[in-house]
Amino acid sequence: MIRLALILMAVWGLAGNAIAQGRLDDAPRVAVISAFGPEMTALKEATSDKRDYVQAGATFTTGILEGKPVVLFLSGMSMVNAAMTTQAALDRFKITRVVFSGIAGGVDPALDVGDVVVAEQWGQYLENALAREVAPGKFEPPQGELLAAEKLAPFGMMYPRGVVVTRAPGQVERRVWFPADPAMLGTARDVAGKVRLKRCAAERCLAKEPRVVVGGNGVSGQSFVDNAAVRTWAYGAFGAKVLDMESAAVAQVAYVNGTPFIAFRSLSDLAGGDPGKNQALTFFQLASDNSAAVVRAFIAALP
Repeated sequence: MIRLALILMAVWGLAGNAIAQGRLDDAPRVAVISAFGPEMTALKEATSDKRDYVQAGATFTTGILEGKPVVLFLSGMSMVNAAMTTQAALDRFKITRVVFSGIAGGVDPALDVGDVVVAEQWGQYLENALAREVAPGKFEPPQGELLAAEKLAPFGMMYPRGVVVTRAPGQVERRVWFPADPAMLGTARDVAGKVRLKRCAAERCLAKEPRVVVGGNGVSGQSFVDNAAVRTWAYGAFGAKVLDMESAAVAQVAYVNGTPFIAFRSLSDLAGGDPGKNQALTFFQLASDNSAAVVRAFIAALP
């Protein structure tokens, strides 16, 4: 009997492991992602029929948002967490689209806190070669480190380069940009002027009405930026409108998996261009709610 029990326990263990390695839910769903809790609050409150699944430290919540089946989860902050959690979601759920909602730093001088940016493509501004200093203040990058077709301006010793991507055996490419889905960008443009955005936080109000801007470039990297020189460089070298810590990582994972992607980022601060001190602590919840409001309208408008 003891031997039989041990055999049955082993079989059940193998079966449980097989289930753990498979899908947790088979319904086609839109993945809605935020980096940390306050960015997700409004979206979770608007979701009905919620059910939680916990895998590898992450909680995935299925439900209905604006009439669409979704799975909501926190990516965790920064690039590795975002890539890891997004891939886990793609492995465990039947995801038809990937949508990111959150806050960011504004890079384009024409934008202000509270604005929501929906970039057409995302790059990794900290993917670079650190060049040898050959004379005081003069740097020489290693040969072959720059893309022949897209030589991005350096920042001191930092010379940007593309990310090496493998989509299938033998299919290796180096890319600077990972695109948002054109069809979803079209839907974002359709709803951009129809969403009422918040202008006032608990402590103060914005100087002007925030707006939704669809198009242009976004960049991501594993650093919180509150530096005017880096901001100016990111705008000039990459043509970036917005800078964050996760979107490009999620865009890369979606690209490799062939899953449509889009990110909505509302500006909580100006990444070093703020008048006075950084404004993120004052406006992060307002910015989070503005992004969530646009995402809700976007999800409702999806075909």
